[in-house]
Amino acid sequence: SLTDLTFLKAIGFPISREEDLSVIKEYLAKEITIDTSEQESASPEENNSEAKEISPVNFHITEDSPDLGGPKGKFQANIQAIQTLQTLETEDRPATPKEQVILSHYSGWGGLSKAFDPNSPEWSKEYEQLKSLLTPQEYEAARASTLNAFYTPPVVIRSMYQVLSNMGFTTGNGLEPSCGIGNFFGCLPEERDKSRLYGIELDSLTGRIAQKLYPEARIQIDGFERTSFSNDFFDV
Repeated sequence: SLTDLTFLKAIGFPISREEDLSVIKEYLAKEITIDTSEQESASPEENNSEAKEISPVNFHITEDSPDLGGPKGKFQANIQAIQTLQTLETEDRPATPKEQVILSHYSGWGGLSKAFDPNSPEWSKEYEQLKSLLTPQEYEAARASTLNAFYTPPVVIRSMYQVLSNMGFTTGNGLEPSCGIGNFFGCLPEERDKSRLYGIELDSLTGRIAQKLYPEARIQIDGFERTSFSNDFFDV
C-alpha cells in the first residue's frame, strides 16, 4: 500500500512528495516484492538515486518569436504549458529546463475567443479540451482575457533594456506590475542578472506559470493594489 511504501523508506515527517513518488515508481516499474531487510540495509545514496534534485533557476528567453502555427497552434502550446504546470504542481517540484521551454510558449488567450464558443463547430474539440482542463474559476478568467491578454514580444523588451542601458542603468530593483508569464524577466541582459526582480500578476494561471519560469524572482499573484514587498523602492 501507499503507507507501506512510504514508511519503508523510514523518512519520517514531513514526507517529501518527490521521495514518495520515486518509491512508488520504483516498485511499480520493477514489479518486485517488497523486502524490508533490503530496505533497511540500503545506503542513503541508493535510496535517493531516483529523487534527483532540480535546482530552480530563472529561464532565459533566446527566441524572439517562436512559430506556433497560427491560432490553433497557439492554443495547443497553451494547453501543453497548462498540462506541464499541473504536473509540476502535483509533483511539487521546480521545472526542468525542457519544461521551462514548454511553459514559455504560453501566450495567453488574446485573440482566441472562438476556443470559448460552444457554438463554433471548427473549435468544438478545443472548447471541450479547455473546459475539461481548467477549473471553473480558471476558465472564467481565461475567457475574460481574450480581449486584452497580449504579452510584450522579446524584440520590444530588448529594445527597452537597451534604452535603460543608454540611461546608465546597471543593476537594482526591477518591478513588473503586470508581468504575465514574465517576459521582461526572461529577456534581462546577462550583465544585469544581479538585479532583484519583482512581479505582480492578477491571473492565477498565468502567475503560477511565471513563478515556475522565474523561481528566483519575487512574484505575487494578486491585484496590484493588494500587493506588498519588503523593499520600499524600485529603480525600474
